[in-house]
Amino acid sequence: MALSEIDRNLLERCLQRKSRAWEDFVDRFMGLVVHVVNYTAQARSIRLSPEDRDDLCAEVFLNIIKDDFGTLRHFRGQSSLATYLTVVTRRIVVKRMMQRKPSGPLRDGASPQAAEDPADAGPQPEERISDREEVERLLAGLGDGESRIVRMYHLEGKSYHEISQAIGVSENSIGPILSRARRKMRRVGVNQTTS
Repeated sequence: MALSEIDRNLLERCLQRKSRAWEDFVDRFMGLVVHVVNYTAQARSIRLSPEDRDDLCAEVFLNIIKDDFGTLRHFRGQSSLATYLTVVTRRIVVKRMMQRKPSGPLRDGASPQAAEDPADAGPQPEERISDREEVERLLAGLGDGESRIVRMYHLEGKSYHEISQAIGVSENSIGPILSRARRKMRRVGVNQTTS
């Protein structure tokens, strides 16, 4: 998928340090970063505390702004910005996870060394399926319209304009719908981890 006009504009605004550009960037890509952090931890059989997750997300965003937005300046526009940020986020998270001990027990009694082995960097097919099931479970807690919008925005990298055109909802209502959906998904995730 090519770079969308909305992402191109957002990227230019960040690089030019325009007012509210960074806040808009974080709002747009926070869900993606959280998803990649969670997926990477699960694929490596590492349990993250909420604090660990927050620290990893913060580290990703700090790396993006480091060296005068060096990470964004290296983006060549040959993919969607979401795809590029997924790769960047995964690399940062894997590197950090390999530098520390996991905060919780590993699945199937695996040793910490097994989880930290660089040869074990990619998820196994059954882990991908279980992660997909986790995403589907969280999306199932949403209404059809919200679920479709979350999927299009966070997983397909579509812009508000593209979503608006595809489903016939006003562009101005996409942001509030995404915010409500994120809150619902957080509640579903918290309720299921505490039960």
